[in-house]
Amino acid sequence: MATTAESEPRAISHKRTERMMRTLTYVNEQGTARLTDLVRELDVSSATMRRDLAAMEEQGLLVRTHGGVRALDPTTEVPVLLRDSRFRDAKARIAEHAAGLLPAGRYSVAISGGTTAAAVARELATRPDLAIVTNALTTATELASRSNLKVIMTGGFVRSSSFEAVGALAENTFNAINVGTAFLGTDGISVRGGATTHDETEARTNHAMLAHAEHVVVVADGSKVGRVTLAKVADLSEIDVLVTDSSADPEALAAIEAAGVEIQVVPD
Repeated sequence: MATTAESEPRAISHKRTERMMRTLTYVNEQGTARLTDLVRELDVSSATMRRDLAAMEEQGLLVRTHGGVRALDPTTEVPVLLRDSRFRDAKARIAEHAAGLLPAGRYSVAISGGTTAAAVARELATRPDLAIVTNALTTATELASRSNLKVIMTGGFVRSSSFEAVGALAENTFNAINVGTAFLGTDGISVRGGATTHDETEARTNHAMLAHAEHVVVVADGSKVGRVTLAKVADLSEIDVLVTDSSADPEALAAIEAAGVEIQVVPD
């Protein structure tokens, strides 16, 4: 009975984040939406929708108006707590595969922010003799209690949307440490843009991380392949492997592979 009670809050939270992602997508597509439209579209009560909209406005995702909401910039970065519910199965398969790329024995890795990179960290949680350097607060917190790991957290300014420490302090930490493999999460990867993210400061910090790695592995679900966002993290020439899932655009993958990146697609 205790196990069921403990699992309920997580299930409810997951259901709510998926509902909020659907709400955000609907509002961004429509530009404006009435509360009654959202209640009908999401099949929830008015009280539930009001709570969701209040939370989303607090996170800067939309603006509530009299009787409804209006969209902000539809390219606004989605907070990490909402992103975590998207493409969850694919991210888990990508993470399991990526974690298996590491050699046996004592080793060191760097892990960026992002939900897929965080999933890689969870896959590595039980591995012995592993040092992990990260600027992601969520990853550091989740792994800190593991006595089998050495977890090194960078300093830096914490971005509220991603819970990543960025800026000069984070870059100085990455510049002072050499690692065997860097696992890089990204908002987009393409021939045109390389690996990209929404924030230029985050991009500089992540580039410092991969610049001191012998091997760079990008982990990205198929929705990120072929996509270009604001700030470049790395050229494709700086990336060794892309691990993604079968939903990725085949033409985009072929172009990335032709640029010299090894493509590994995890099965469904």
